[in-house]
Amino acid sequence: MKRARLGVLGLIILIAGLAVFRNAGRWLNREDPLAHADVIFVLGGGMPQRAAEAARVYAGGYAPEVWLSRPDNPSAELAKLGIRFVGEEEYNRQILILAGVPENAIHVLPGPVVNTEQELQEAAGELRRGGKTSVIFVTSPQHTRRVWTIWQKLAKNNPRAILHAAHDDPFDPDHWWRNTRDVLSVVRESLGLLNAWAGLPVPPHSN
Repeated sequence: MKRARLGVLGLIILIAGLAVFRNAGRWLNREDPLAHADVIFVLGGGMPQRAAEAARVYAGGYAPEVWLSRPDNPSAELAKLGIRFVGEEEYNRQILILAGVPENAIHVLPGPVVNTEQELQEAAGELRRGGKTSVIFVTSPQHTRRVWTIWQKLAKNNPRAILHAAHDDPFDPDHWWRNTRDVLSVVRESLGLLNAWAGLPVPPHSN
């Protein structure tokens, strides 16, 4: 009888584990309904989908400005070799302009950032200095839950954040285990969430 109960318990745990595994990709996508905000903020990475999605949100009249972060890059090192490096923020700016966002509506944050935590810290500071009370964060679907979690810890949702996913992103939430790109995304986001839930004890790398 005891062995049978253990067998049933093991089966329940296995089924629950499979359900968690299969739904991990969809669970990572925590998206809010769009609403009017002061700023649309494009998080670094995911080119060109994130910037293109931000342009669509802008065209929908949800905010009058689009902000870009400035991801850390090797421009200084390459300049020593006589190689000019154009940062990701410049490509995103060009995507926005090509999609119809006026140049004077685009703002690039001044400080370089190395990860999502630092990026959101920069965003919070810049938004507060500008007297902004709400922001739409545009990022990849699998990144939304981690962004929301970190924002609650760093900013206490002040300014108020709306999470919006880039719908053209190639991430497949229903079959994420079928290719290495999506598997790595789920692993990275899961580890990032664990770090956030633990109070962000693992700092960003430094140069």
